[in-house]
Amino acid sequence: MDFTWLYKLAGELTKRQKNILMVVGLLIFLLIWSVLTLGTSPVIPRAIFPDPLRVFNAFGELYEKNDLVRNLSKSIGLNFGGYIKAVAYAVPIGFLIGLVPFFRGAFQKLIDAIRFLPLTALTGLFIIWFGIYAEQKINFLAFGIFIYLLPIVIQRIDEVDDVYIKTVHTLGAGYWGTIFTVYLPSVISKLSDDIRILTAISWTYIIVAETSADQGGIGSLIYKAGQRLGRVDITIACLIIIMIVGVFQDKTFAYLDRKIFPFKYQLKETYDASKSLKTVSEWDAITDYIISLVSWIFILIYIGLTINEFTPFIGDVRPLSYLFGDTLWTIHVVFVLVFVYQIYQLLKKFNLVK
Repeated sequence: MDFTWLYKLAGELTKRQKNILMVVGLLIFLLIWSVLTLGTSPVIPRAIFPDPLRVFNAFGELYEKNDLVRNLSKSIGLNFGGYIKAVAYAVPIGFLIGLVPFFRGAFQKLIDAIRFLPLTALTGLFIIWFGIYAEQKINFLAFGIFIYLLPIVIQRIDEVDDVYIKTVHTLGAGYWGTIFTVYLPSVISKLSDDIRILTAISWTYIIVAETSADQGGIGSLIYKAGQRLGRVDITIACLIIIMIVGVFQDKTFAYLDRKIFPFKYQLKETYDASKSLKTVSEWDAITDYIISLVSWIFILIYIGLTINEFTPFIGDVRPLSYLFGDTLWTIHVVFVLVFVYQIYQLLKKFNLVK
């Protein structure tokens, strides 16, 4: 068998090869971890770094004794809220500074300087401004994402190819026509990748926000059940959960990017219009169908739970309020966006919209 693809300089891997190597890499990591921490006299003392079995058992303890689902739900709600507010602020302000010379000249240097603010030192100010509850945490996260996202919006505006602007001017487009037909589609399509990359930053600042005042969340859980009690296994288990959620978010953003902006995935190396788009495999079609079906199931469940918030029909329990608390509005926003997207895809399928 030919294994040259394993060490070929700057070689490319197929999807199957990537999946195989991913599993192999995970097994190697677990093997090294086990060798260093298992046994009667481990290389790394368990008090410093626990073995995989102790970390695995910590997941059960977090679920049974530390209300893991509720704490994780609150963190997800904070994450969504930070993203919603950051995008809502950064996009219009970025377009204003990026397109209007007056605002660019007045605020460009200030925007560049804001990026160097140590955000962890600002938690006290946000507590003074917004209190200690969910509003403060969401605004802190939003600001943390905003200061990175705003310069990127301006940069994406600068990257718009001048040939498109000249083309729409030739076709008679005016001031607003140029913005809506050239700048907006070009910037938003590129910005989706940037927002996806900022997922890691949002989870970093969630830990800071949640430890500033204890109202639950995965960050608060790390401090109370892990670090304060010296439980390294619980701390590592919480960090693994954050990584899993982050990877899931990243994959979700990547999937939505492919569905909303399919032109970004055209094959650049071909001049044959019939082959300009990547071929959709049977597996891709099955995956899309399953995702669409699961999305509709979640939408129906969400509608039922939302009705229960106002008119309880499953007893006195209100699951959404219990899980998300003051961040529930962020879940409403996300599900409305998902619902609108699914309706659009359904209308598009029946050729009712372009």
